[in-house]
Amino acid sequence: MTKTKSAKEYSAVKSIGAFAKFYKPHAKLFAFDLTCAFLMAICNLIYPYIARNIMNDYAPDKQVNLIVIWSAVMLGIFILKGVLNYCVTYWGHLVGVRIQGDMRLQLFTHLEKLPFSYYDETKVGSIMSRVTNDLFEISELAHHGPEDVFLSLMSIIGALIMILTINPWLSLIVLILLPPMFIVVVRLRHDMRSTYKEGREKTALINASVESSLSGIRVSKSYTAESHEIDKFNHANDEYKCVRKKNYKLMGKFHTGMNLCIDILYLVTLVAGGLFYCYDIISAGDMTGYILYVSMLINPIRTFVNLFEQVQEGLTGFNRFQEIMAIAPEVDAENPVKIDKLNGDIDFDHVSFTYRKEDDEDNKHLVIKDLSLNIERGKTVALVGPSGGGKTTLCNLIPRFYDIDEGNILIDGINIKDIALKDLRSNIGIVQQDVYLYGGTVKENIAYGNLNADDEEIVNAAKLANIHDFIMELPDGYDTYVGERGVKLSGGQKQRVSIARAFLKNPPILILDEATSALDNVTELQIQESLEKLSQGRTTIVVAHRLSTVQNADEIIVITENGIEERGTHTELIAKEKGIYKDLYLRGAKN
Repeated sequence: MTKTKSAKEYSAVKSIGAFAKFYKPHAKLFAFDLTCAFLMAICNLIYPYIARNIMNDYAPDKQVNLIVIWSAVMLGIFILKGVLNYCVTYWGHLVGVRIQGDMRLQLFTHLEKLPFSYYDETKVGSIMSRVTNDLFEISELAHHGPEDVFLSLMSIIGALIMILTINPWLSLIVLILLPPMFIVVVRLRHDMRSTYKEGREKTALINASVESSLSGIRVSKSYTAESHEIDKFNHANDEYKCVRKKNYKLMGKFHTGMNLCIDILYLVTLVAGGLFYCYDIISAGDMTGYILYVSMLINPIRTFVNLFEQVQEGLTGFNRFQEIMAIAPEVDAENPVKIDKLNGDIDFDHVSFTYRKEDDEDNKHLVIKDLSLNIERGKTVALVGPSGGGKTTLCNLIPRFYDIDEGNILIDGINIKDIALKDLRSNIGIVQQDVYLYGGTVKENIAYGNLNADDEEIVNAAKLANIHDFIMELPDGYDTYVGERGVKLSGGQKQRVSIARAFLKNPPILILDEATSALDNVTELQIQESLEKLSQGRTTIVVAHRLSTVQNADEIIVITENGIEERGTHTELIAKEKGIYKDLYLRGAKN
């Protein structure tokens, strides 16, 4: 009866098959590396053969000239082996680095295409661990794995054949001892597999902890919470140490068992060879060749022992790589509508949306239910109301950062699910409260609005955002480095850079999500002027808590957990005897 493989074994086979595909673009270089490894194995097999002949024939017959000639041949072989070793070391590592680079690019490209929901649930530090640590281990495996396995197998097979030519019974003794050694490997391998995966997960937690703490270093210092952050890191660090302790304990058992088997093999070799020599079954030269070939046999076995840890690390990293690659990216419709420029008519038709935690259907929260809303092109619509009503969520649904559960969202009468994502998002500009600036220059950050813009267009966008004069006062003007996340600029300055981006993008639809709520009153008034200029001629959706900033909106819509409660102009809503907007406005005026 055929024995079926376990799910884990099938998983391992599939992983190896998937991993092998990354060698295809580098097949020639990989073949060259393996050819050099094969020639090295041949060189290793020649040395004991020559030593055996010298001991059996040349030395007893005092054939000095042949000893000199074959010694010169050996020197040539050693030089050739040195050249081959250089090729294997250099070009072999190059194969690993190129595969690592291909995988890193593929992974980063995939990460760029994943939906917002993935980043809602996943820590950046954990992702960084997979992009750096995991792929480094994969690179090492890509180089050493096939090469060491091939070289070791060639050495083992070659050594066994040569021992067989010396004496079949000696080869039989060696063959009897090899299976128990591999049984030990398989049994100990099973125990170690889970600890490697757990170790990777704990490493990711440490990276996430470092990324989170250092990103918020100003907050922790402001609240003198350094000790708290250290305690959090220490907790993650202790968990990592516990996992590695368990891992090294199993590794100790593994290496102890393997080394004991190797020592027993070596002992049996000496005893068997010595007895065969004592009873004149083999000559002194044959015994020398036999011991050298068994030594050649032992070295590849030691290589397998050392390689096993690398294989575990590499395959664990590759499995984690595959986990991310298996996450479904954002997808366009099969035949998306190609659009150059939208007009900006937006319709929400009985839209419902629920936040869901990935892979957890029980962890969900209904945010928008059966909402219908029409926003005419060129109009400015303000969304106001208490927190938790779904205002920001509504804005995130328009560029399809999340997909709705029910209903339709139409722009110019076209369902946004039918519009190519790139075309849809290129027609929408977003200015948020929390402005993210990349660690580059002022010019680079403004140019994000249109990466094909020239310097004149960038300067013009900065002028429209009323930040040009400030930029010119900086030490390097537009080439001034803004620091990580724009730390060298004030909140208002970062906001103006964000507005300049939007001017440069020149979208027909504009979303202003709490764009001024984090600013002081004076800065807010200045920024508001820039935003009003930016909004002209565009369909603009404004989310605001400060109602003083939306009084001039064409329509104000009050949204609560129950959906749309009120809508109208500022004058119409204030004129109501009782109303949510009027209550919010009066409370804001008192404050």
